[in-house]
Amino acid sequence: MVHTYAVRSIVVMGVSGSGKSTIASALAKGLSFQFIEGDALHPPANVEKMSFGRALTDDDRRPWLREIGHQLNEALAHGPGCVVACSTLKRSYRDTLRSAVPETFFVMLNGPYALIRSRLEARPHAFMPVSLLASQFAALEPLGNDERGMSVDVSSPPQAIVSQIETELHRVESS
Repeated sequence: MVHTYAVRSIVVMGVSGSGKSTIASALAKGLSFQFIEGDALHPPANVEKMSFGRALTDDDRRPWLREIGHQLNEALAHGPGCVVACSTLKRSYRDTLRSAVPETFFVMLNGPYALIRSRLEARPHAFMPVSLLASQFAALEPLGNDERGMSVDVSSPPQAIVSQIETELHRVESS
């Protein structure tokens, strides 16, 4: 039997190095939802800009966010649910995704700058240099009280974070 969840659209968000892809893919697997890697949807011009250490502008991000919204809608039309790994650092970016899928639930991954920086330094990333981390923290806007979602500290192991998210999703489903 396939379970139908009250929350079908989930975006795992945060700065680079916060664990978005790890957490989102594990969460999607646990829920039997489709997983979408938001970074894979960046247009080549965005990838090139970031690989040269230049931060993206809101104008750079708009088409990318619209494509994520489109892909999210496609996934929901053909499956039980979808989890997207996507930075969505600003409220306006989340608003763009909500305009495509209003019921989206956001999971904000939070952690101290030093921890996130150490993670970035320990792993290579195709186009996200450590030098852009400060600009991401500067742009990061916490979830508003009127935004559907939750914040999670990333200091715990990934499976503990996924379990915390699943617990909250079950609570949301029960209410």
